[in-house]
Amino acid sequence: MPALTDIVLATRNRHKGAEVAALLAGLGVTIRTLDEFPHAPEVVEDGATCEANAVKKAREIAAATGLPAVADDTGLEVDALGGRPGVYAARYAGDQATYEDNCRKLIHELSGVPTGERTARFITVAALAIPSNGVRVTIGELRGVITEAPAGSKGFGYDPVFFVPELGKTLAELSSEEKNRVSHRAKAFVKLRDLLKVLSSESSVLR
Repeated sequence: MPALTDIVLATRNRHKGAEVAALLAGLGVTIRTLDEFPHAPEVVEDGATCEANAVKKAREIAAATGLPAVADDTGLEVDALGGRPGVYAARYAGDQATYEDNCRKLIHELSGVPTGERTARFITVAALAIPSNGVRVTIGELRGVITEAPAGSKGFGYDPVFFVPELGKTLAELSSEEKNRVSHRAKAFVKLRDLLKVLSSESSVLR
């Protein structure tokens, strides 16, 4: 297997890119973004699951760049809504929806639902695709409660309305350092970091 010296982040979402880069920092690997590969395809996220989307993105970007690629997809499953918005979380209020639009729709749909029944979970699937060496997948989960109104100005997506009971705060009220210790994405990428360390060790032995 070739040495893991460069990894491409298969996302054009700058918030997610910055968060993932921070989670993978210190591995001795150069983290590259899609800005460096203007001809890389826009991957259509049409999978029925987060895993399908993450794997598809990672595979297509690895094939286009010739480098290992990391992609992730996150879903938000709200119990009172039968698991919605699920894999459609990013476009819950429409294909061109803003973060605020999605949060507003979610709060509206939960109008009148008591706190004890507003439970939800975030799930992130991270995929690492290595040309000619397949795909590896890791998963992270975070359970919480959907608030009745947004709180906090940090983070992105549904962070202002996702309350973590054990912390007493929404994700948007956490510093980036705090969030990167507890979030669903952090949990998936901690596992991915461990996997990358093993693969890097194996590739160095093979050289």
